[in-house]
Amino acid sequence: MNMALTYSPITSDWPCQVKTPGSFDWERSATRWLRELVPARYASYPTLMKHPVLLGRHAQIQVQHEIRVARTALQTARSELPALGLPESVIEHTIKMYAAEVLQLSHIARSVRAVTHALTDSGATRN
Repeated sequence: MNMALTYSPITSDWPCQVKTPGSFDWERSATRWLRELVPARYASYPTLMKHPVLLGRHAQIQVQHEIRVARTALQTARSELPALGLPESVIEHTIKMYAAEVLQLSHIARSVRAVTHALTDSGATRN
């Protein structure tokens, strides 16, 4: 394992569920955290579980897709939800929910990038 990282990955985007790079078992904690971000069926693919950097790449794609979905739901809520017969208060609450979700997912996307970058720097691609 290469412990001489070229940058400090621990920023406000670093997930608290993942141990500090270079610490004992940190790559396993990263893999567990990344696995939670992808649909459960992907845990059955040995290639993703054996290669944390590949899992990180997949998690990045997954989270970006979720951001697109939440943005689409946010952008279309005001025009499409009234046709469902929903009261204005529910529509407003839904818009706030989607906006909060976009912010949360954006933070998760930055976290996934930081963890994947640290895994790449640590040599986790050679498992």
